[in-house]
Order: sequence, then structure tokens, then C-alpha cells
Amino acid sequence: MNENKIVTRPATVDDSLIIARVIAMAIGDESGLRSYCGEEYIAVLNEIARAEGTQYSYQNAIIAEYNGVIAGAIVGYNGAQLRELRCGTLSIIEEFTGHIPDIVDETEEGEYYLDSVAVLPRFRDLGVGTALITAFVEHAFTNGAERVGLIVDKENPYAEKLYTSQGFVAVGERMFFNHEMRHLQKER
Repeated sequence: MNENKIVTRPATVDDSLIIARVIAMAIGDESGLRSYCGEEYIAVLNEIARAEGTQYSYQNAIIAEYNGVIAGAIVGYNGAQLRELRCGTLSIIEEFTGHIPDIVDETEEGEYYLDSVAVLPRFRDLGVGTALITAFVEHAFTNGAERVGLIVDKENPYAEKLYTSQGFVAVGERMFFNHEMRHLQKER
């Protein structure tokens, strides 16, 4: 019997384009992406993913492969590093667009933040998202985090159900990119 196999691994710089696509899919708001990163937002996100010391750096990403084919990615970091990582991110955006967008903080110190996760369409409903979240939480806890946090759009109950099935619980609400978001956390 041929079983399907999901493997997660740390991302490399060669994974930057898939990371860029995953970030765009996770954000999901194309007009918002254009207003922050310009018309060529995938190229900008790719440069951010290739760079070290940015929010979406390959250094902060985990890749999932399904039977040896890249199926998705997850990106996150220690919330205490948000401002430092955001500086690197914003400098690349400014280099490409000539402006620095104003973005509210979505995490804080004391929380290992799951920033973005997405599974490529042909690999959805196969357990890839669950594998990515599990690998990310294990990574956070192994690196000393006491809690993992994220925000999820209130209009995306499917995603919220996925997170709560993995032990995340609602701890508050936030506005982000003009969307009402639920703040979820998982304790060690």
C-alpha cells in the first residue's frame, strides 16, 4: 500500500518564492497587498523572504512537503522581536515602493507568533495545515516559548476551527488590516 507522507523541514533561502506565495495567500487581501507592497507584491515578498532579519525571512519559516512536493509553509517568530524584524521588512518595502506602510502590531513580547500559514490548493484537506501548525508549535516550545499566539479573521471560521482543534483558545480580539480578528493562544 502506498501511503501519503507529509514531512516538515526548516525553510532555506531557495524556498523564498513559495514563502512569498504563502504569505500572499494567508493575507488574502490582494488590494491590501498592493497598497502595502505595490503592484509586484510577490516580488517584494520574495525579497523579504530571501533576506535575513525580516518577519517573513526563510529563517522564520517551516516548509511542508507532501510526497516530496512542496505543499505549504508556515512563518512565525518570537513576538519580542516584532519591531526589529519589521524594520527589515519595511526597509525592503520602502526600497521597492518608495513608502513605508503604517502597520499595527499584531503580537507582543511573551508570545511566539504564528504570522502566516497556507497550504497550496491542491494539497488542502490532506493534513498539511495540521502538520505545519504542529511543527511550528513544537519549534516554538523547543525554543523556550511558553505560549504561541496568532490572529484569525472572524470571517474565516474554517481557519479558526483548525486552530482550536490544535488546542488554541480565544484570548481577545484585535483589528488588523481593517478586519476584525480573534486573538488565539496555545499554552505550553
